[in-house]
Amino acid sequence: MYNVITSHLNSDPPLLEIKGITAGAHGRPALLKAVSLTLGNHQCLAVIGPNGSGKSTLLRAIIGEITPASGTILLDSRPLDSLSRRERAQGIALMAQNDMPDLRLSVAEYVGLGRLPHHAEFSARRHQEIIDQAIEDTGLPALRRRLLGTLSGGELQRAGLARAFAQTPRVLLLDEPTNHLDPLARTQLLGLVRARGIATIAVLHDLTLIETFADRVAVLQQGRLVCCDIPERALISTCIEPVFGMRSFTVPHPATGLPLRIFEASLRT
Repeated sequence: MYNVITSHLNSDPPLLEIKGITAGAHGRPALLKAVSLTLGNHQCLAVIGPNGSGKSTLLRAIIGEITPASGTILLDSRPLDSLSRRERAQGIALMAQNDMPDLRLSVAEYVGLGRLPHHAEFSARRHQEIIDQAIEDTGLPALRRRLLGTLSGGELQRAGLARAFAQTPRVLLLDEPTNHLDPLARTQLLGLVRARGIATIAVLHDLTLIETFADRVAVLQQGRLVCCDIPERALISTCIEPVFGMRSFTVPHPATGLPLRIFEASLRT
């Protein structure tokens, strides 16, 4: 039995609404089973769970890479399957963990690809302003002429984020955006997202990053939503330990005295 706990931060109509979707790769058992979630304007939702729990499948269903077997996904109360590919790309951007850009592109050229869904709607000057702002917001002005193939892993991640920012989406999807980054770079990248104020769904593995980033946390296990709540409640041991086999507790920070959350593997055999 799954006892799903959910909380909502306000009563405003959700920007993105996921209603009971079941989805998986074609011809294979469903990796996502009757999941329902909402995302409000400017909210950050972290999605966590063990490998194979359906996290990336959820993002693929939202972006339209796979079609749910059942359930619906609404953007501004409009079913996503009623939108054209261009309309969907104007509303939703994905920063994928397996993105394989042409490494011969410069940073500015790569970021500019985010403007493709909007190419007929703005002047060249306005497109350039948006590209420049995305590069500025991700701290890449000094690298704008550098080729992608010359960048470090962290710089390449920031370029991917700048491209997503340049797309000016209503909803930003991040699939394990902090993979292969050092601890400081992980915090900085999520801080850039938070500062931008875009409604965001981020699949994360590092549980220690969540409380400073997310407004809510959705916990998936074997394709089902077992908890969706604010971090202070979603990350407690009663929710985390059955899913991850890890305990969660708080201790006073040695410098500030504020609560500091710690995760440790349980001693279950």
